Amino acid sequence: MRTIVRAAQAKITRERSRFLAFAVPVVSVEQVEHELGRLRREHHGARHIPHAYRLATGEARASDDGEPAGSAGRPIRSLLEAEDLGGVLVAVVRYFGGVKLGVGNLARAYRDAAREALSLAGVRELVPEVQVWVVISPGRMGAALAQIERLGARILGQEVGEQVRLTVALPQEKFPVLRAAVAPWGQVEEVGPG
Repeated sequence: MRTIVRAAQAKITRERSRFLAFAVPVVSVEQVEHELGRLRREHHGARHIPHAYRLATGEARASDDGEPAGSAGRPIRSLLEAEDLGGVLVAVVRYFGGVKLGVGNLARAYRDAAREALSLAGVRELVPEVQVWVVISPGRMGAALAQIERLGARILGQEVGEQVRLTVALPQEKFPVLRAAVAPWGQVEEVGPG
């Protein structure tokens, strides 16, 4: 399975309708919902925001979001499956241009917009990840960040109190290395699959 390198967006126009496609790396259904909510707020004037996602676990869903059945979400999802992409959400915001496209042309427009965004996002092999909590004292933040960066991990969240708790996603094979590096001054606890 493969995934995208970075978030990207693309725009195509068909018969005066604008299709803005967003490809976003995701690790959970909750993150998918968060990203869709953000897009709905940013594009509140759009009539439709069909989307499809496929997680690294293989779980996949698609929504036409009010477009004719099978004309929007399904072509996006089929593209994700054909490219064997996981950990990806593709949402396409449509601003209607006044000309009805018909189901076939609509499906092609959504698929083409999604393909363009995925092309701009780049593709890499999907490395199995785990999510972990790194719990440290605030004074050890610099050392923890250096270790996280060195291992190619991503910080997903941060809670600060008497202790700092970082939520980190990293390649599964590097979990023991992070645990050993942090052990002298903090702790690392596995939360679940990334």
